[in-house]
Formats: sequence, structure tokens, C-alpha cells
Amino acid sequence: MNTHARMSADTSEAVAAFQQVRAVLPALASGFSAEDLTAQSMPDCSPGKWHLAHTSWFWETMILSAEPGYQPVDPDWGRLFNSYYEALGERVDRPCRGLITRPGVDAVLGHRREVDRRMAAWLGDGCGDARTRYLVQLGLHHEQQHQELFLMDMLHLMSRSPLDPAAFPAEPRAGSTEPARGGRERFEGGLVGIGHVAGGFAFDNEGPAHRVWLEPFEIAADLTTNAEWIAFIEDGGYARPELWASDGWAAVKAEAWAAPLYWRREAEGWSVMTLAGRRPVDPAAPVRHVSWYEADAFARWAGARLPTEAEWEHAARARPDAMANAFGEVWQWTASPYTPYPGFRPTEGTAAEYNGKFMANQIVLRGSSFATPEGHARVSYRNFFYPHQRWAFAGLRLARDVARETAGGGEGNGFREALLAGLESSPKRVSPKWFYDAQGSQLFEAITELPEYYPTRQEAALLRVVAPEWSPRFGPEAVLVEFGSGASEKTRIVLDAAPALAAYVPIDISAEALAAAADRIAAAYPDLRVRPMVGDFLALDGLPGGIGEGRHVGFFPGSTIGNLDPAEAIAFLRAARGLLGDGALFILGVDLVKDPAALIAAYDDAAGVTAAFNRNLLVRANRELGADFDLDDFRHRALWNGPESRMEMHLEARRDMVVQIGGRRIAFAAGETIHTENSRKFTAASIAELAEAAGWRVADFRQGPAPAVALVLLEA
Repeated sequence: MNTHARMSADTSEAVAAFQQVRAVLPALASGFSAEDLTAQSMPDCSPGKWHLAHTSWFWETMILSAEPGYQPVDPDWGRLFNSYYEALGERVDRPCRGLITRPGVDAVLGHRREVDRRMAAWLGDGCGDARTRYLVQLGLHHEQQHQELFLMDMLHLMSRSPLDPAAFPAEPRAGSTEPARGGRERFEGGLVGIGHVAGGFAFDNEGPAHRVWLEPFEIAADLTTNAEWIAFIEDGGYARPELWASDGWAAVKAEAWAAPLYWRREAEGWSVMTLAGRRPVDPAAPVRHVSWYEADAFARWAGARLPTEAEWEHAARARPDAMANAFGEVWQWTASPYTPYPGFRPTEGTAAEYNGKFMANQIVLRGSSFATPEGHARVSYRNFFYPHQRWAFAGLRLARDVARETAGGGEGNGFREALLAGLESSPKRVSPKWFYDAQGSQLFEAITELPEYYPTRQEAALLRVVAPEWSPRFGPEAVLVEFGSGASEKTRIVLDAAPALAAYVPIDISAEALAAAADRIAAAYPDLRVRPMVGDFLALDGLPGGIGEGRHVGFFPGSTIGNLDPAEAIAFLRAARGLLGDGALFILGVDLVKDPAALIAAYDDAAGVTAAFNRNLLVRANRELGADFDLDDFRHRALWNGPESRMEMHLEARRDMVVQIGGRRIAFAAGETIHTENSRKFTAASIAELAEAAGWRVADFRQGPAPAVALVLLEA
């Protein structure tokens, strides 16, 4: 392509992008009357007509007026529709924007069309220097901000009508909602980088990129839901001053807050005003339209806190799958004040007032909402509102502090927090990783010896066949890294087949069981460097030093991969690939789909060992956390879930009861269950799909005799 043709293509694309973004706001406004678009429902909101006019003012003022001899479409526009730019002179105070009845809506749209024509011609001539090109991008993103602000403001206006009118047949939405996952994600913290890095557009307040120190923390996988908020209300959340910051409690009293904005208690339950009219509150949906004061009080009520913006950004960068609905549902309040990053410099020129002047007394929100235009959100994006404001599409997710040391009792390794979070969710669930204290590890070893439990003996037999065939691929000075090592019994098969291994790194959450197993391996293989790691194999930041420079070989037997949901399994395998490095291999054990009768027998044995293993979770809670579970009140249940191709283990409450855990009361209804484990079963095709999604490829797949399990060799 010659230079002229390339310039023509670039300018054509710039014009098309401009026109595409500019078309959205008139389309959103098309269903409203002139009266709708002129009214102003409160000082924080602007009339819809004002948004249509101000965004045109921006293009004229920031771009077109810089051209020599430029004559504005209407010279009065500057003082009518300037927002807050002091350097640009007189303007209408924000609370009075609804009094601008002239020009009317038709005149505003006509002015808008003329500005669009002039901008398209200007863009067609090229976009000027680097600073001007940045201002064009700033204008596009400014326009997108006002698209969401328009929806916020029009919803507030509709909510003031006794008719509860619908603004749209269905809420305008940029994407679909991700399903809830439950639980929390742990991050070890340390020195991490946040802020916008080179490449792509960012507002000036997103930089410069810099480093911050984070202590270990956990962040909720899910957003706080309406059901959780209703529990907060019913527990007197809006009537308990001890939960609130002082200014927040003053706002509760002054404004008579008793629920999120737009909620109303009806005879049949709570309803909420939406852009599609008044609807019943969906218990499973993320709560929205809560202020920072409310989010902070809820977090305190839940025994948690709001994440800092650095924690949120680090979680989103380090493990993009860690937070469900990080984007596309609600902006999420953080604990961080909106202040400049170290070394912050505002955009030069008039746009210097865009962000920097607001860096006082406001709070940062992260993520994006259902109304945020597609392509507008970024992991470094810093939205900000005052702590009392409620009309934004804002919600929250919780965070908690955790101890850096993971060895030892339940308090130190996050067991209490994880158990409470799981039991306070709906439905109740707890990660199977908490089975494995010393007693749980012993019970599992007993399970592996039961006649009904085929996976262990079938996998061990298959491993004896494939380990000698696969070990030559390891290469010299290789390091075997076992995830969730337990008693390390199958490990010996691999160690015997690969005597040239330089080191063995067993990883397990149970410090006591890990130490015993590592000592046994070290004694049996004196030339092998054994470097045990206490920790959750789903949240590892690195391997220990001094293990050698050879190829790293991951080892994950026992079909433990089946205990993870699909998203977790992909995230684990992807993280393991990063941990093990380029050229790594990975030996993965999986159980295969088979007759449900054989599966149920394996998970509900006649001797009751699996039932004892399941209930040991409650034994552990009683011992380590001072809980008062009565084991006789909980029945072990093993179920085959055909559509999900998985066995499920549950603990079912035999009666209505309340259990106390360290001063927290957890209610159970008769028949309610704690979902303690999934064990997904696979096919060759589903394993290949899983591996590919995580950045591996299947190098070899071996299936044993019935009841069949498989071993899979993966290559990075």
C-alpha cells in the first residue's frame, strides 16, 4: 500500500469509529419525549438533552476550535453546555441545567449533526499531531462515559414518576452475566505493578504505572448479591450504628436509607426500579445502586472489608479468571480514595481539568457496569464517585486479610474465612481442599484401599506401565512438581522410573501430612533434593529456589482435576504452565465417564469410610474453630450429576438447626446441604479441550482397563 492509500485507510477508519460512537447517544435518546429529555431529577443528574449537547460542545471546544479561523455552530453553546472547565469561562451551574429549556431537543440534535459533519471532514483531512490524536481518543471515551451517565440519569428521572415508566423494553446491556462461582481467591501479595502500561488509550489518572506493596489477601470470586443484601437488611443493617462510618450513619439518618436506591418493599417482597420499569428484586443478581457508605457497612457486617484498588487490579491482572463479573455488571467500590498516582501529570492544555481537579474526597470504583459501552473498560480504569452517591450502577465484592504463613492451624491457613464464606453463601458449599488436615489425609488414604474405590489402584497400575515410557522425555536434571501431593505414594512409581530426577517438590495444604510424606521420600531417595511447599496449589506465586535448572514436570494424579469446576481447572492448568515454565511436561490423572452405579459405590462405600471423610470437615471445624456441629445431624450424600458429568458429595442437614462458628450463627434447614466436593469425569475429547484452553497440548493419552481411568501427558 502506498503512503497516500495508507493515509486514506487510516482517516476512513477514524471517521467510521467517530460516527459509530456518536450514533449511540441519539439512539438511546430516541425513545424519550422532549419533556423527558429536558427534565432534571436532582443536582447530581443532568437532563438527557444536556448530555446530547455537551458531548457536541466537547468536540467543538477541544478539537475544532483549535483550527485557525474556526467559527462555532452557535456561539452561545460554550456557556450553555460547558460542564466544569473553569479555563473556558462562564457556564450554567450544574443544579440549573434543567432550566435550559432553549434550545430545544430538535435544535440540539440539529447542532449535533452539524458538529458531526464538521468533525468527519476534519478527520478526513488527518488527525494532526500526537497530542491532537490523543484528544480525539479522549473525545471518544468521553462520549462513551456520557452514554452510561445518560442511562444513570434517565433511570433516576423515571424513578421519580409515580407511574414507574420503563425507559426501554429491556435494559440496554453490553454483555451477558457470568454464573456465580462461590468462594474466594487468595493472593500472596508482595511488590506488584498497577497502572496503565504502554499501548492503547487510557485516561491520565490511570498512570503512571508504578509498584505497590500488598499484604496477602483474599477477594470474593463473586459480586455481593441481592439475597445477601436482603439478609443484611433483615439483620438490622440500616439500624446498627456500629456498622457504619460516622458520615455514613449521618447519611442513613438524614436520608432515611433502609435499602438500596430504587428498592421498594411490596406485599409480595422487594421490587426495584430498572431501565425496563419496576421489577421484582432478583435474589441472585448483583446488588446495585449502593453508596460507598453502604458497601463499607455491609462489608463490616459480613466480617470482611472492601478491596483496595491495587488489590482489585492485581487480582484482575494476575489471574483474569479469578473474579466472576469483574466487568460488565456493576462498578465495584474499593477502599481507596481517589488520589493521584506517584508522578501523576494531567493532560496538557484545556483537558488538564478532565480528571485531576476531582482528586479529593471521592472513592475509586473498579471494573465496569452492564451499561458501560463495549470497549470502554480496562483493568486500570479508575472510576470515582463521592461516598454518599447512589445513582451510579455501583455494587461491591468483598475482600479479607489473610496471614502470610500457611502452615499450622485452621486460623492461619484461611480455613475459618473459607468455611464461613461457603456456609453463608446460597447454596452452601465448601472447597474440598479443606478435607485435608492430617486426619482427612489418613481417611483418604483409607478410601484408596477400599474395594469399591477403583481410581487409585487402577491409576497406579496404569502409571507403572506409562512412567518408564514417558520418563526419557524428562531430560537431565529434571524437577518433578506434585500438586496436592498427599502421602506421595504414587510418586514413588515415577521416581523409580526416572532415577535421573534432580529434585522433587511436593505441594500440599496440610503441613503435617506434607512433612511426614516428604521425610519418607527423602529417606527412600537420599540423592534426590526434596523441597516441600506448604500451600494451596490453586494459588502459588513461585517454586522454591535451589531445585535445579532442568525441565519441570508437573504431576497431578488421582483425578483431583475433577474436583475443580471447569473454569477453575482451566485457570489451574494455565497457572501451572506459567509456574513450570517453557518446555514443561505435565502428567495428569483423570477418571473417565462410566456406569453411575460403579461411581456411586466408589463415593458411598459400604464401610462408611467416605462418609467419615466427608464429615471430617465438620470435625475439623469443631476442633480448630470452636464450632458446635453435631455429626449425627448431617448425612453423607453421594450423587451422580449426569448433565455435568460429575459425582457430587454433600453433607445433608437432618433437621432445622443453627450452628455457631466462632460467634457467627449459621442456620440450616432440614434437607439443606453443604456441597463439599465435585468429581468430574472425563472423555478423551473433553480432556483435549480442557488442555487446549489452558495452553497445553495432549502428547499422549493412555486409558486403562475397566473400570477405566486415564493418564495424560501434556506438553506446554
